[in-house]
Amino acid sequence: MHASGWQCGPIDLPNKMKEIAFLIVSLLLLAGAFAAATLRPLIHAVLCLVVTFIGLAVLFFLLGAEFVGLVQVLVYVGAVTVLVMFTVLLTRGKAQGWLSTDGSFMNWVSVVAAGCVFLPLAGAILTTSTPSTATKANLVVADLGMVLMGKYIWPVLSLGLLLTAALIGAVILVMEEKK
Repeated sequence: MHASGWQCGPIDLPNKMKEIAFLIVSLLLLAGAFAAATLRPLIHAVLCLVVTFIGLAVLFFLLGAEFVGLVQVLVYVGAVTVLVMFTVLLTRGKAQGWLSTDGSFMNWVSVVAAGCVFLPLAGAILTTSTPSTATKANLVVADLGMVLMGKYIWPVLSLGLLLTAALIGAVILVMEEKK
């Protein structure tokens, strides 16, 4: 127990409840991802993507990785979703889906590309053995902050500058297109 009163570590539930919670959250996550990939209105797809990001954060919390879960919520649910929403609203994208009824060549290329990514990942997941004992490192968020703002300060600042330039460039392209 820390001085602030917060308990760190995995959520303390019985094993059967953890399995049920994992299954429910996993189904919600998969449904959100499938809906985000197949819905034609882009705004609805982005909102389903939010459900997917939140489901992933809940899985991190169930596994005891609170810091990663909070970063997932702050970065992806907060920043990335807002960025995607602004992109959709600024470009006034028409409802275009990957699934068309004409059986175009691009749809088949997409299916083959997805298979080329999915099959090796599935093989790697199925052939990897789980560790017999869990080791818990004594990591503190302050140590991570010291490393990021010490040794890796220039890559972090460069990434921020690159993302800012990309956002400004996207706004300029949209404004020129309207003229």
